[in-house]
Amino acid sequence: MRLCFVFIGIFILQSALTQDHSDWANLKRYREENTLLMKDKNPGNRVVFIGNSITQGWKDADPSFFKYNPYINRGISGQTTPQMLIRFRHDVIDLRPAVVVILAGINDIAENTGPMTPEETYGNIISMAELAQANNIRVIISSVLPANTFPWRPHIYPADKVIELNKMLKAYCEKEKVYYLDYYTSMVDDRKGLKKEYTTDGVHCTPEGYGVMRSLVQLAIQAVLSSK
Repeated sequence: MRLCFVFIGIFILQSALTQDHSDWANLKRYREENTLLMKDKNPGNRVVFIGNSITQGWKDADPSFFKYNPYINRGISGQTTPQMLIRFRHDVIDLRPAVVVILAGINDIAENTGPMTPEETYGNIISMAELAQANNIRVIISSVLPANTFPWRPHIYPADKVIELNKMLKAYCEKEKVYYLDYYTSMVDDRKGLKKEYTTDGVHCTPEGYGVMRSLVQLAIQAVLSSK
């Protein structure tokens, strides 16, 4: 089973590297699915998950989570926060969800679309949160998952940058009364990376890792839906 998810992770990374750069933010990826969802006049308590390969891979690892809940997966492998910000209206706002779960930032640290400072990443995530709030969508900002290595960027050491970004996001959430979803504390090992049982390659998750995330995010969704 673990080998299977290693291959899935490799496929996801290869897909990101061969992305059509004429559509830098990959707006066309979910266009047809979004068009169908927008016809629904009663979206109810729809929840959109926006993110990168960690979010995209969640649907493969735990398809029932999205099939049997009003959850929409809008993860795209390899993406950084500027790409997600560009597609946020198409892949989140236009779907009229009650809640958006934002999980982003690790690929900024990996410099997938070029070097970025933690402040730039933070600003993009906050911009997504503010866009959601302006459209009456409740926001859950997720911590970046722990990582102390990148298989595709071995010269970058991400662990302390992840911690720095998470501190910034947590501080914003506390100040603005936004739900901060702390995956990091439950998944980190003694080397500031993902626990061995939770990861295939130091970044992407095993079914066990997604199981931890599933429990935490469902508590978060229940909390924001029940809040006034």
